[in-house]
Amino acid sequence: MNRIKEVLDKKGIKQTWLAEQLGKSFNMVNAYVHNRRQPPMEVLYKIADVLDVSVKDLLIDNKGK
Repeated sequence: MNRIKEVLDKKGIKQTWLAEQLGKSFNMVNAYVHNRRQPPMEVLYKIADVLDVSVKDLLIDNKGK
């Protein structure tokens, strides 16, 4: 599970813009955003770089809070 949607919303960034930056289709990015698919690690790092956040900010802690 990831927090890409939350980070995009917080930054006011559209999925279409992220798709363009990543060189991915809107449908693929939409699947990442809605947790239907998880991005490969290299894509997750690229998303973090494009959004100027830590990879940790894109992940949900599996140990609880």
